Amino acid sequence: MVLLAAAVCTKAGKAIVSRQFVEMTRTRVEGLLAAFPKLMNTGKQHTFVETESVRYVYQPLEKLYMVLITTKNSNILEDLETLRLFSRVIPEYCRVLEESEISEHCFDIIFAFDEIVALGYRENVNLAQIRTFTEMDSHEEKVFRAVRETQEREAKAEMKRKAKELQRARQDAERAGKKSPGFGGFGSSGMSSVTSATIITDTIEPEKPKVTPASVRPSGSSKALKLGVKGKEVDNFVDKLKSEGENIIISSAGRKASEASKVLQPPVNIESVHLRVEEKISLTCGRDGGLQNMEVLGMITLKVTDEKNGRISILINNNDKKGAQLQTHPHVDKKLFTNESLIVLKNQDKAFPLNSDLGVLKWRLQSTDESLIPLTINCWPSESGSGCDVNIEYELQDEGLELNDVVITIPLPSGVGAPVVGDLDGQYNHDSRKNILEWSLPVIDEKNKSGSLEFSIDGKPNDFFPIHVSFVSKRNFCDIQVAKVTYIEGGSPVKFSSETSFVVDKYEIL
Repeated sequence: MVLLAAAVCTKAGKAIVSRQFVEMTRTRVEGLLAAFPKLMNTGKQHTFVETESVRYVYQPLEKLYMVLITTKNSNILEDLETLRLFSRVIPEYCRVLEESEISEHCFDIIFAFDEIVALGYRENVNLAQIRTFTEMDSHEEKVFRAVRETQEREAKAEMKRKAKELQRARQDAERAGKKSPGFGGFGSSGMSSVTSATIITDTIEPEKPKVTPASVRPSGSSKALKLGVKGKEVDNFVDKLKSEGENIIISSAGRKASEASKVLQPPVNIESVHLRVEEKISLTCGRDGGLQNMEVLGMITLKVTDEKNGRISILINNNDKKGAQLQTHPHVDKKLFTNESLIVLKNQDKAFPLNSDLGVLKWRLQSTDESLIPLTINCWPSESGSGCDVNIEYELQDEGLELNDVVITIPLPSGVGAPVVGDLDGQYNHDSRKNILEWSLPVIDEKNKSGSLEFSIDGKPNDFFPIHVSFVSKRNFCDIQVAKVTYIEGGSPVKFSSETSFVVDKYEIL
């Protein structure tokens, strides 16, 4: 068998994607494909047509054709088997079999074609092997990343240790000089690695950062591995294409990432007294109902950047009715907080530390009460003669919340192609590499509190679990907010800024 070319073309013979496996000119390929529709006999069911020099083996793909151009002495049975494999590869990369979708994923399709045929001869591969080869999964790369992450963790631990040593040395020097002791170590470990890194940096270097000139490297080629450079090169390449008049289409994943980064931006005007109210939820539900576990962790973090505003009191407005357990920092007057909801230092002659993120109040809510679930997800897979029909519904139970950039991720069975999506609220994206279907909704609130998604695909009901959910929100779950900030002396109000975030740590339906 000698396969000359494999192509996806329209019914008029226009080539959308074509891969030649022997030496052929573009004009020759376009001429063969243009002649192909004229050779088909109407009213007859065939899968191949022949000319004096070549044989066309084809299969209709809705409005398109998958065409193999072979020599006349090739084995027609092998040709048909190869054609079936080519036809199964295309739905792995294209959500719908349309010209625009084929053009968008043309390089993925060509790479897959190259795994099937080499130099005109069929390779002994199946669909699963093609998927593995095109993913280009590297064990060496995984090892390198694991080593790099270990080195980063060790460097962070060493940085924390050095920071504590410097802080102790500074406190000892202040005591020797009969100065008031510092307030080091007031902040909690933080809700994220970003917070902890900020605390350490501010403790070591409270002064303003200085701009350091870029180091001059010697000229010549460098074989060292460069990290973080690819993104800039891609951006420069895209800018060049735009300047030349090319129409650049940004992928949905890129749009999603850029939109998600804009949701919870900090306030534009950050005052010298800034408070962050942060919450994260970890939730596990059963597919047949029932809340297995739900935990919400919250924290209020204070940052003071002006020495004049160091001696202040913070009034907390606690409207929580869900049963969250609150805990203040050991240096905060607990009785005053219990009686008047005020956060004040026990020693009111001292001021809050400057330029440090300080966790002044934290709370925890743990429950198995189904009525507290913020967003319920119901998945109903039912087997049919042609596969499995799946219906997924969501409903916002807490109407006081507004959830942004909601993504519901449903796993799919591998090797069965793309799902056929029916009724849909929002948008969806099929990732054939990860075998998942991502259902995206920009906003879920009281005006858009419920919706559904229906699709059909080959598989069993267990193939569509666990379902994962992610979202962000500017409203917190337990309704604990900062009401006002005042000076301890005189009680006059202090201008402050605040930001609220409610994010997902883990949200899954098993």
